[in-house]
Amino acid sequence: MKEDKYLQASQNLAKAIDIAIESFQKHPPKIWDDKTVRHFINIYLDIKEKSLSPLPQYKNLKSLNYEVNDIFIFFQEGSGDAVNYFWDKIKEHNLPYKRENKLAKILKRKKIKDDIELDFVIDVMVPYQQEGLINEEEVILLNTYIGDFENRVKRK
Repeated sequence: MKEDKYLQASQNLAKAIDIAIESFQKHPPKIWDDKTVRHFINIYLDIKEKSLSPLPQYKNLKSLNYEVNDIFIFFQEGSGDAVNYFWDKIKEHNLPYKRENKLAKILKRKKIKDDIELDFVIDVMVPYQQEGLINEEEVILLNTYIGDFENRVKRK
């Protein structure tokens, strides 16, 4: 049963990766050169291969979720033609992924729940503040949540 769930989830991720690659090829971000496009495509192909043929110790949904997070970071946090194309195709192919505002969920919940969210907050906090998506008060809250999470992990 678990293997069936993993197989389905990894196949969905592989389809999403194909769409991501197509997005980069058809609508590369304006600041990317050809070398950057190729680099992203190679990373995504590597993740696709690892997801479809994982080492036995990584053939579980928890490990796969780390790969999902890596694939979706650009498309959850970014904007532009590639991002819009990606989400349109994800919806068109009825894949089980939705664009979400993770930071709003974390701020509403008032805590970081796992390593994936911790990495996300650390990655986006400065760019989001620079772009005016979060204010100084929210940055202070997020730093508090980071400290709280790290303290919880230390106690375990």
